[in-house]
Amino acid sequence: MFLPSDIAQACSTLIIVVLKALVVYLIGKELIKWICGKAEKLPKINGLDPTVRSFTLNAIRYGLYVLLLISIIGILGIPMSSVIAVLASAGVAVGLAMQGSLSNLAGGLMLMIFRPFNIGDYISAGGAEGVVQEISLFYTVIKTVDNKRITVPNGNLMNANVTNFSAEATRRVDLTFNVAKGEDVAKIQELLVNTAGKNEKVLKDPAPFARLSGGSNEAMEFTVRAWCDSADYWDVYFDLTQALTEALGAAGVQGPAVRVIRETK
Repeated sequence: MFLPSDIAQACSTLIIVVLKALVVYLIGKELIKWICGKAEKLPKINGLDPTVRSFTLNAIRYGLYVLLLISIIGILGIPMSSVIAVLASAGVAVGLAMQGSLSNLAGGLMLMIFRPFNIGDYISAGGAEGVVQEISLFYTVIKTVDNKRITVPNGNLMNANVTNFSAEATRRVDLTFNVAKGEDVAKIQELLVNTAGKNEKVLKDPAPFARLSGGSNEAMEFTVRAWCDSADYWDVYFDLTQALTEALGAAGVQGPAVRVIRETK
């Protein structure tokens, strides 16, 4: 039979143990922040590729929290054998419940191995398009051109087609222009090539290209292609769109005739 003094002693012991665990958690949490802060400044960590650096720091942080959890379990007096037995018996249920998270973890590891993209690359994948800001163990963060933050599970990225617009040093700008059917083809081709070549960001090799590529009864379609550095793609795209349109207008090139459909009664 438990006496009131025994109950009071047990309660006081439990409170002390819980307080110890709480103190260890608070100190451990701050210690983990300090260790991670120091790790970020290590030359070996700073010398890593930004993608690997982010992944490594996240792995260190999660690993330290696991050690902290094990320490707290020991302070609470819970036998590790019992914890392992409970985890083993619940392994199937936990595995089913976390299969999505495990898939994302596996996806994160695969991203580190195969490296389809790096931090700072402009990509299109998993229904998102933008600049890669962060690659963690489970998710990849993408910032769109209009400054929206999209978090994509790594599992989805590994199972989707990834278009990396920053992977190559140069890109090609493709533009099309429609003019009236009776215009001089050679004159327009020369005008488009010369105008595109005047842009300082357009590469000379390969040289700009302009050819008749299609048409209809009312119009001729010309395709213009110009190569540039990947970082200059959008500047060249908009600059050429404006410059070529203005050049065609200044040269008196007519646009396609508009077909008027008369309603018959």
